[in-house]
Amino acid sequence: MKTIVISAVNLIEAGTLAILKDCLKFLSQFNVQHEYRIVAIVYKKELVDFPNIEYIETQWPKKRWINRLWYEYVSMKKISKDLGHIDLWFSLHDTTPTVIAEKRAVYCHNSFSFYKWSIRDLFFAPKIALFAIFTKYIYKTNIRKNDFLVVQQEWFRKGMSTMFNIPSSKIIVAPPAKAKVDENTATLPLTASYSFLFAGSPNSHKNFEIICQAVEILTTKFDMHNFDVYITVKGNENKYAKWLYKRWGTQFKNIHFIGFISKQELYGYYEKCHCLIFPSKVETWGLPISEFAAYHKPMLLADLPYTKETAGDSAQVAFFNPNDANQLANDMKQLIEGNTKILTPVPKTNIAAPISHSWDALFQILLASNSSTK
Repeated sequence: MKTIVISAVNLIEAGTLAILKDCLKFLSQFNVQHEYRIVAIVYKKELVDFPNIEYIETQWPKKRWINRLWYEYVSMKKISKDLGHIDLWFSLHDTTPTVIAEKRAVYCHNSFSFYKWSIRDLFFAPKIALFAIFTKYIYKTNIRKNDFLVVQQEWFRKGMSTMFNIPSSKIIVAPPAKAKVDENTATLPLTASYSFLFAGSPNSHKNFEIICQAVEILTTKFDMHNFDVYITVKGNENKYAKWLYKRWGTQFKNIHFIGFISKQELYGYYEKCHCLIFPSKVETWGLPISEFAAYHKPMLLADLPYTKETAGDSAQVAFFNPNDANQLANDMKQLIEGNTKILTPVPKTNIAAPISHSWDALFQILLASNSSTK
């Protein structure tokens, strides 16, 4: 019986956990028609409990980085020996473990190796700066032993190809499925005043402050008050969130610190807000962009490679320098005043093979691969 191993001990929440769930859901159904032994190495089985799969649970690697590195490069080699012949080992979280397998692949989520960190990151979120510094070296270990790398965007493929001297033909682009309007959300009317939304975690690289600075410019320089901005920060989550709220949360009534919201609530905001702002300085995809694009409303996006690819095929977009609050404020002013001339269509990115639009197509490539990168 052929064996596929999925290693994902670090995936426990948000988008990366969703990817693990989708992967194992597919393999669970795949195993009904094919005689494969599927082994998943996960943090907890209860997070991703699908039938027709064997689970190895471990929380130890998640406790500290040294544990994670030991598990990836020492413990997993023993596991691979104990499992016997392995046809495909697929690591779903950036690192390439030291294992014995006929074919190997790694899913690359983390784009921090391309992030230009700042002194501000060292103060608010030193882990972000460390990620930006060391991600390249984490990726580098064993990376050329893979038959394939899997990424979500073409720009990321080009970047990884250049950084690690890996042929683009060995990097599969697997974009997320195109987002659709949530039919379970009641149709909500647009807010009375022109409204903007930014949904993201309260981390410094998300660049919430440029929105707050733009609001300050609009209210003090242009004396504009007929608009609202909703951001998913409460103001007490971490040092960065506290700084945002202390500086802008009480002085500017146009900024609404709504905090974390459920997915259903988020779709409600998509319905009632006029425009999405997405200023994040680094993303692998930028899911709110593709989700909001399904509503065919204006979007103001950071002028970076990931936004242009995620927003591909959208009709109403303006890009701004993520370091220029004045430019963002001027774009917001134009939309508040009803001037949509700043908005333009974004062409769809042409992606060369290998490309996969489903887990079925992805595993067909992985299982049929003949490596020349090792």
